[in-house]
Amino acid sequence: MFKVVKRYYDLGIYSKENVKVFVVAGRLTAEDYRLITGDEYTA
Repeated sequence: MFKVVKRYYDLGIYSKENVKVFVVAGRLTAEDYRLITGDEYTA
């Protein structure tokens, strides 16, 4: 899941808010969020 979300984020398909949805759903961790977006995850 990480690779797909990272790719979509890098392509501009997903926003930071879209990535947060995956963290809330338990599909990504807060650390994954940081690696993808460069920002710390805040709920």
